[in-house]
Amino acid sequence: MASEQPHRSGLRDLADDLLIDLIVQREEAALGELYDRYAALVYAIALRVTADRQTAEEVMQDVFQNIWQTAGGFRRQSGAVSGWIIGITRHRAIDALRSKRERGRSREVTGIDVSAMPPAATKIDDDLEQRALQETVRAALADLPQAQRQAIEMAYYGGLTQMEIAKRLGEPIGTIKTRIRLGLTRLRDVLRTLVEQ
Repeated sequence: MASEQPHRSGLRDLADDLLIDLIVQREEAALGELYDRYAALVYAIALRVTADRQTAEEVMQDVFQNIWQTAGGFRRQSGAVSGWIIGITRHRAIDALRSKRERGRSREVTGIDVSAMPPAATKIDDDLEQRALQETVRAALADLPQAQRQAIEMAYYGGLTQMEIAKRLGEPIGTIKTRIRLGLTRLRDVLRTLVEQ
């Protein structure tokens, strides 16, 4: 355990793409560092898409398991690690949402009325926690410079590619990539600070 601490602290200074290289080599500590950097952001995006805390937690676990299994598929020329992770998150969250809807339809077919069941004792607490997190994410987004916020919202909530955003805004693609990268870095830092409190 003592030998892992210095190794882990040495990873803090590495760029994201170097962590991916280490994950490809099966360095668990590198995955842990990537998790520390992006877990809060992954969870916030999953929560925004699914609107369900438990599903967002499942998506977050699935995303990092997917990173562990497919890190070798990351291509530097395709963009930043953060964009790759967020893309995985969006796809996994949308898949989870679709799966949840399918389970809901199955319940309708079986005739089991879930709404007639008594609510769980923690449902109110969960709803309050979920609303608080959503407000935190909204506030963090609102604190971004307008250009960064607009690009992020168009990409991750509007489903547009960076090229489509550049065309709509009449900006160079490099400018859009920079805005998204800087905005996501700021969001990650704000959300990490909140998680650590």
